Amino acid sequence: MNRADGIDCYQKALRQGQRDYREKMNAGQSPFLPVLDDILQNVPVENQIPLGQVEIPLELLVGTKTSGRTAAFASNFMPLLGLKTEFATKWINLCVSHLDEGIRDPITCYEYMGRFYVQEGNKRVSVLKYFDASSITGNVTRVVPQYSDDPAVQMYYEFMHFYPVMQNYLLTFTKPGSYARLQKILGKAPDEKWTGEDRTEVLSLYNWVKKAFLAHGGARLQCTVGDVLLLLLRVYTKEELANLSPSELSEKLDALWDDVLALQKSDPVQVSDKPAAPKQTGLLDFILPGKHTAPSHLKVAFVHERTPGTSSWTSQHEFGRTQLDTVFEGKVETAAYFNAVPGKNADALVEQAITDGADVVFTTSPKLVGASLRAAVRHPQVHILNCSMEMPYASIRTYYTRVYEAKFITGAIAGAMAGGDRIGYVADYPSFGVPANINAFALGARMTNPNVRIDLQWTCLPDQIDPLHVFTQKGITVISGRDAPMPNRPQREFGTFLVRPGGVLQDLATPFWHWGQFYENVIRTVLNGGWVRDKSGTDGRAVNYWWGMNSGVMDVLLSRELPPDVTHLAQILRTGVTSGMIDPFHCRITGQDGSVKNSGRHGLDLEQIAHMDWLCDAVDGHIPEYDELAEVSKPMYRMQGIPGSLAAVLGTILPPMFVISLICVFYTEFRQNLYIAAALQVMRAGVAAVILDVTWNLAKNVWNSHSVFYTSLMVLSFCGAYFFGVSAMIIILICLVIGITEAFLTSYKKKGVTGNESFN
Repeated sequence: MNRADGIDCYQKALRQGQRDYREKMNAGQSPFLPVLDDILQNVPVENQIPLGQVEIPLELLVGTKTSGRTAAFASNFMPLLGLKTEFATKWINLCVSHLDEGIRDPITCYEYMGRFYVQEGNKRVSVLKYFDASSITGNVTRVVPQYSDDPAVQMYYEFMHFYPVMQNYLLTFTKPGSYARLQKILGKAPDEKWTGEDRTEVLSLYNWVKKAFLAHGGARLQCTVGDVLLLLLRVYTKEELANLSPSELSEKLDALWDDVLALQKSDPVQVSDKPAAPKQTGLLDFILPGKHTAPSHLKVAFVHERTPGTSSWTSQHEFGRTQLDTVFEGKVETAAYFNAVPGKNADALVEQAITDGADVVFTTSPKLVGASLRAAVRHPQVHILNCSMEMPYASIRTYYTRVYEAKFITGAIAGAMAGGDRIGYVADYPSFGVPANINAFALGARMTNPNVRIDLQWTCLPDQIDPLHVFTQKGITVISGRDAPMPNRPQREFGTFLVRPGGVLQDLATPFWHWGQFYENVIRTVLNGGWVRDKSGTDGRAVNYWWGMNSGVMDVLLSRELPPDVTHLAQILRTGVTSGMIDPFHCRITGQDGSVKNSGRHGLDLEQIAHMDWLCDAVDGHIPEYDELAEVSKPMYRMQGIPGSLAAVLGTILPPMFVISLICVFYTEFRQNLYIAAALQVMRAGVAAVILDVTWNLAKNVWNSHSVFYTSLMVLSFCGAYFFGVSAMIIILICLVIGITEAFLTSYKKKGVTGNESFN
């Protein structure tokens, strides 16, 4: 390339810059590059972290660090200065050099909230953007904002946690938990680092999906390419997406476009907490009878993961299916398909049900959500529902029950029937809704026995011994077992039961699903033409039916062997919960860590309950992390598991710890400066008051913990600092090590052992 060619390139780039300038001015927007220094003027910054050399996607280079070069570039990084300027000469030289040898020198820039701002190397960026290059090497410093309630900041902290794992800046999301979901979909543990091959594969898919997304007008939407890629990966495998032609990918995206639009919502899942009101037939229905045409006959299919003989969960759903045959005799025809194995024959069975004429398909396990979604894409005219929680798909609907309401009542019964202050609780999987069930049970038990402790055992851990044996060894006689009987287990070893002398089990109470009532309500809605009328399904969001005792779908079966007074109490609670007069979580609730989870002035909303990832202080046990689970239990966790809080914890404590350390190192040098020393002198009074207030509150919290260990540690730390002059940093680090050690030992002691199947 000669200089004349370089001049020609500059003139074309100049015209692009001038055009962008005019467009921005006409739109009332700034025509120049964003300036990071201006952006950060009113932004509290937590830290600045050198990242070293990073391969920066050019599409993420959006501005400049300082205002010095602002007027030289349009907002698209194209030049604005004339051909006869020194700036133009340097740009042309870089252009010629790039085409002859390539630009190898790294730029210097700052990264803030996933976007990059150039400090040195603006013209190199401009040249490469002109030639549509994909990336440039840069020495990057990350600017970390203070953690806040801002959703964008929270998502950025989530990104920072996963960046060392993925080493990818292009993959950004708008929904919390997306990075963890991507890890699970790719079959990786939460902190398992990507290989170079992983990054290449995902980047290739990203670019593939990006073209199709933008061709559909995706640039006008708020969701990101990463959001859409994650959506597609929940329906198709990496290999399936990679082998699609452009037209095939476009068709797949068309079929999922409702789900893409649902991503625009801040709350993509709309919870329906009760059945829709019956349809009111009006004059318009008679004048325009085709407006809401109701089917005269329906064929309804049920696809189960297991069989009634091997799973009580399947048996309960099958009992609900027979209710449809009875209630809608002559109008509804049902069929059942069994042993649907995800990744093997699940898709084929759902497809077979639709081929056999099914108008409505119920898949009764969360593991079948993928097969449900793929079928919905192929057959948008078929109503498909999956029995699971918190699945953000507009193409299908999901359904489950508010089991915690029943657990609250059985907990109250357990507290009344327990001879001592300890009650056993068996939990299967740390999935959505399970912590709420445990906490509701504990709160109910505490209502009838204020001193009660709940001993929590999980069946999803490796090498676990029988929880019943564990409880028996501890002298615990009242136990909340699995919610339904299991094949090859004692008949009464489910629900809440009492272990009598000699090992005889006595039923007390158990949650009970009236699945037939749910299915009847849904089918009745379809038959009367009201499926699309459900208000939770008309605004582009996914629909999750999460019905409770007020719908008749959830109930508590009481044993005839209960004492009359306990039966009376249970009936009062059942009436109160059903009517809405009693809310299990409308009380003061303290977590295991001593924090107040609810003041008691109001209850918790459904989202708070569904996403509960903590246990109340009446529970002895913990929520297992992914690495603790048995291998057979990990697939269910990947489907509906609760993300751990490590990212949030680290994101909260590490930046302040770094800043404090830095200040401690340089404090002496700072205060020797004349002006800084004068400012510090004036600030001392105010700072002393603030520190005193903070110290008082911290000491009060330690004292209120009623822990001899914590109180002693506080006194010893004070003596070390005040009387012996021990560095505050050393004291903090020692306490940190002690705290980590204590947490590790506590966690180790509380870990249980054994795995089991889901939805037995």
